[in-house]
Amino acid sequence: MPNTAISEQARKQAREALEKRGQTAKKFAELNNLNPSTVYAVLSGQSHCRRGEAHRAAVLLGIKDGVIEQ
Repeated sequence: MPNTAISEQARKQAREALEKRGQTAKKFAELNNLNPSTVYAVLSGQSHCRRGEAHRAAVLLGIKDGVIEQ
């Protein structure tokens, strides 16, 4: 199985992008219909972002390539 871990650099860039927009992780979560705890877990590296809401959050944050099913 390939290493699909998201790098600290990618998570840092996502945090910086939120900061540039003046947006909190909580506000990002609300705007994208995500649980704020999930967004915090993705940004901190506590989640592997392999499936479900964590996968969706990672893709929307731009730290993972992927498809979001509607």
